[in-house]
Amino acid sequence: MIKFFSLLFLCFTLLNGDDKSFEKIFKEFNINGTLVLTTLKSNELYVYNSKRADKRFCSASTFKIPHTLIALNENLITTKDDIIEWDGVKRGYELWNKNQTLQSAISVSCVWCYKQFAQKISKEKYIDYLLKFNYGNKTLGEDKSSFWLNGDLKISAYEQIEFLKKLYNENLPISKNNISIVKDIITVDKNDKYELKAKSGWDGAVGWYVGYVKTNNKVYFFSLNADIKREELNLRKEIVYKALKSKNIL
Repeated sequence: MIKFFSLLFLCFTLLNGDDKSFEKIFKEFNINGTLVLTTLKSNELYVYNSKRADKRFCSASTFKIPHTLIALNENLITTKDDIIEWDGVKRGYELWNKNQTLQSAISVSCVWCYKQFAQKISKEKYIDYLLKFNYGNKTLGEDKSSFWLNGDLKISAYEQIEFLKKLYNENLPISKNNISIVKDIITVDKNDKYELKAKSGWDGAVGWYVGYVKTNNKVYFFSLNADIKREELNLRKEIVYKALKSKNIL
């Protein structure tokens, strides 16, 4: 069943059609995907490909946002600078092959760091958090070591926005201090005009770029997912930035 938030967006796009500036950007890069952009109170709504925006896909590394909240709440780590000790196993991505912190683990999307957390969190606790967060399909599957990567946990572009608003409003069963840590480590761009927080994700087929940008007078939330090849990964961020510029937000 489509949730109220999704229905609101669906009604908007049925009345107004796909946002033309967004449509132009996706066609420019020849990318099939969706993008949802809205303000905190949803008084400005921009959507491209609403049907896809309501479809759930593997959460991939966008789940590192709630996953970090969970790890902090479980006291597996307490600050953004605490050391996450590397297990010494060489992996294909060289930046992973060393000790990490929460800050670096988010920045380089370190999979082994979060699998290490998963070893210490029970299935029951994960399910409890997913239910409390109302995150996507709230499904764990059989393998708790990679449920956010293997497609068991799925979420839609609309639902990503819902969760990000809860994060921004600190409307989650997590301490304000821990929420502040997460908000800090997902900051990717900051200047005197805006502050942009985001997390990317990719499951080998579908790429994500989700987050929010705070300007001097408004907060905009965005959620993109698209069919992306490895050599196109940079387009996730590029499409979002072009879309934000098309609305004079950046």
